[in-house]
Amino acid sequence: MAKKGAKELRITLVKSPIGYSQRHKDTVRALGLRRMHQTVTQDDTEVIRGMIDKVSHLVKVEKG
Repeated sequence: MAKKGAKELRITLVKSPIGYSQRHKDTVRALGLRRMHQTVTQDDTEVIRGMIDKVSHLVKVEKG
């Protein structure tokens, strides 16, 4: 997934998107998250940072 030397982010779904807009649900899914407390690793890019910003109330982010 990550290029050599590229920064990565560990993203964990800590709150259910049920009850939130379809856009938020789609963003969580696009980040690769499907279940509660699932953690995925994504490259630290502007696109991923923007997606995290939109659903920051649902996810926990750690540098990895």
